[in-house]
Amino acid sequence: MIRTWVSWSSGKDSTYSLQRASGDDRLDVTGLLVTLNAAADRVAMHAVRRELVEAQAARVGLALHRVDLPWPCSNDIYERRIAAAMVAAATAGVERVVFGDLFLEDIRAYRESALQGTGIEPEFPLWDEPTDRLARRMIDDGIRAVLTCVDPAQLPGEFAGRQFDHQLLADLPAGVDPCGERGEFHTFVWDAPVFSAPIDVRVGEVIERDGFVYCDVLPLGSAA
Repeated sequence: MIRTWVSWSSGKDSTYSLQRASGDDRLDVTGLLVTLNAAADRVAMHAVRRELVEAQAARVGLALHRVDLPWPCSNDIYERRIAAAMVAAATAGVERVVFGDLFLEDIRAYRESALQGTGIEPEFPLWDEPTDRLARRMIDDGIRAVLTCVDPAQLPGEFAGRQFDHQLLADLPAGVDPCGERGEFHTFVWDAPVFSAPIDVRVGEVIERDGFVYCDVLPLGSAA
């Protein structure tokens, strides 16, 4: 079997990609690779707290490999730290990295280019599936997620904090991708078939910062 890591955002696409990869007899998934904003101690863009990502890793029974990024972070620094993570992965025998990209050709080409010469190849288990059907399939297959970040230029900020469910899909304005693939929204998964148990969370403060609307998702019982 091929030793594999999953590029992990804490959201629905990476979770569903893990679910697909776990059912692939070719792949031996051994770890999750996540980039964190070191200053905020949160997942980049999704703004999910590190402790919640660690809870996800515990529930899927996989090692969490962190790439800590400064804020602000230049593209040069990002690429150097990701390259170092790929060296570490290759040294550990990893030959594949799974990505949850859906249809953006430039993003796929960037990932393929970044992995050239590393000995590691990319996998795209969700690639080119119609996103309206894919979004419904994720929900029907047990992915439970909350919207943690919304781009108000594409989707009203009131969607931050909502559950990713069939009602949300019905309420999305025309032109918004049902999976948020153009950056309309990002999610945090609190339960999925690949989890050993749900993560008990609650929706916290919603704020607007740096042109985005963020919902703070908190462990249930947290006073922060």
